[in-house]
Amino acid sequence: MEKDARIYIAGHTGLVGSALERGLRAEGYTCIVTQPRAELDLTRQDRVEAFFSAEQPEYVFLAAARVGGIRANAAYPAEFIHTNLAIQANVIHAAYRHGVKRLLFFGSSCAYPKHAAQPMREEYLLTGPLEPTSESYAMAKLAGISMCAAYNRQYGACFIPAIPATVYGPRDNFDLEAGHVLPALLRRFDAAKRGLPGAEREAVTIWGTGAARREFLFVDDLVGACLRLMRLDEASLRELLQRPVPVINIGTGADIAIRDLAHLIGQIVGYTGQTVFDTSKPDGAPRKQLDTAKLDRLGWHPAISLETGLQKTYAWYQAVYRS
Repeated sequence: MEKDARIYIAGHTGLVGSALERGLRAEGYTCIVTQPRAELDLTRQDRVEAFFSAEQPEYVFLAAARVGGIRANAAYPAEFIHTNLAIQANVIHAAYRHGVKRLLFFGSSCAYPKHAAQPMREEYLLTGPLEPTSESYAMAKLAGISMCAAYNRQYGACFIPAIPATVYGPRDNFDLEAGHVLPALLRRFDAAKRGLPGAEREAVTIWGTGAARREFLFVDDLVGACLRLMRLDEASLRELLQRPVPVINIGTGADIAIRDLAHLIGQIVGYTGQTVFDTSKPDGAPRKQLDTAKLDRLGWHPAISLETGLQKTYAWYQAVYRS
């Protein structure tokens, strides 16, 4: 990407989009295009077409999506599939119509089968049933991955579908109903430590057995991997997208049990109460760890450990979110 290239970040106010904007500006990119959701509804095809026609972006990061944790996925499956399908279809098609050089689409590890072999290699997609509670969201993400591959194959586009591990960091969604497990736990442990009204002071209760394992990627590391992919020479990138299937995992190469994550968050927050697991609630997929062999061949590796990332996230939460 040229330093003066027009780069559109769809979803620039969210966790990933805001980190992409910070990272691009820090790298010296000077023409970053953004549009608030109130001014550009990405589910409206006519408005997306008008935006691309007016702005003519050369590169696109498609970070806009409706996302949430296990509770939100289970409660709002129709909204998850409809909103994400609409956003993806509109932005990817407009990028093709207006000659975008490269687009990076963010998939999700939920797209892998519930009982996929671990670590999950890209070719395991579509080899088994999905985890039921996140099926609608996962189906939408699978459609986006397939759409990128189809436009590459039929039109010679260079659209990159990437599947990151669960991303966290500053500007995460700390909503207790809609947020992912890590930010939700951080907020709940913090509230319990501070003895806020309505907080679980004696014991924090967590859904499931605590045995499920998840992989977490600090958002700044995700940005580094994305920039590496977007700046890769075309021949190398197209080869990477062909072997063995046209998608690229982005992860850390390590996972952690939810019970151990809770213990680590409790230590960082300074919570000294008990942790209780409600085994009547679902665990979700038993394990989700990504195989990162494709990125390993490029020499890219994450720089921020889970403990350091949690400390950075909690510092931001204290300074900005709860202030």
